[in-house]
Amino acid sequence: MRILIKKGKINMNRVRYLIHADAAYRQGFFGQGIGVAILDTGIYSHPDFGRRIRCFFDVINKRRINYDDCSHGTHVSSIIGGNGKMSQGKYMGVAPEAELIHIKVLDRRGNGNKDDVIKGIEWVIQNRHRYRIRILNISVGTIKESKSRDEQLVKAVEKAWDAGIVVVVAAGNMGPEPMTITVPGNSRKVITVGSLDDSIHKILDKSLHPSYSGCGPTAECVCKPDVVAPGSSITAGNAVSTKDKRYYCMKSGTSMATPVVSGSIALLLSKYPYLSNVEIKMILHESAVNLGMPKYRQGWGSIDVEKLLKI
Repeated sequence: MRILIKKGKINMNRVRYLIHADAAYRQGFFGQGIGVAILDTGIYSHPDFGRRIRCFFDVINKRRINYDDCSHGTHVSSIIGGNGKMSQGKYMGVAPEAELIHIKVLDRRGNGNKDDVIKGIEWVIQNRHRYRIRILNISVGTIKESKSRDEQLVKAVEKAWDAGIVVVVAAGNMGPEPMTITVPGNSRKVITVGSLDDSIHKILDKSLHPSYSGCGPTAECVCKPDVVAPGSSITAGNAVSTKDKRYYCMKSGTSMATPVVSGSIALLLSKYPYLSNVEIKMILHESAVNLGMPKYRQGWGSIDVEKLLKI
């Protein structure tokens, strides 16, 4: 089975259709009661989030009031849990009732360092019970540096995984050559997400080349990514300018595919809150739709919420 995606921007209603998210909504599951932590550039108080921004922790500038000086983090958060209020539901995220916990670890240019990312992960581990954090979305990837520095970041995400958190990480945009999975997506424990539609990219965003999604295997011969999801030309929430009031914008990358998977897992946990992260990874494996692509390109296949809920 192949999922066909037309060229051009992909609104969130199209994303929800492609992953069969309606199967969860028909059963009354919208991510309610599930805390999703997001490591990114910050989060704007977008009307689509309502009062569901449970906490904001700023590693970069130590501010107490939530903000997003880049818009990347707001876009990622919107894909996970925007309710589509400002678009009459068109740009609703995958899990529109999920609770959002945002940790700012990247600056206004979307840059950061491993130490800040590790600090953010440690904060999530320490506060997971307080904010009911079940999922950690990391749409952040770094190019390989020294082996010891890379290992520190991998150990940090694996510590979060061992604490029972479902850690979902971007495969990175360094593809399509083999061994282009970015750190910490190369961890064998976490769920690593690639973009299934990157080959039809290059519509408006000129910063990425076609077939950008990171491919395995890793240097340790681990097959990655684990799953793929829509990630190219996704229209979702924007950190709104006071001048133009553009509530939505378009972005592309495995950074966008990753929250699609995180939102899907939030739907699953709404229905089956007792599932462990290991069980969820197994269910993802069993329910993914084989797209007929090489394993090191698609992993197990594409996310499918309808199949995901039939455990």
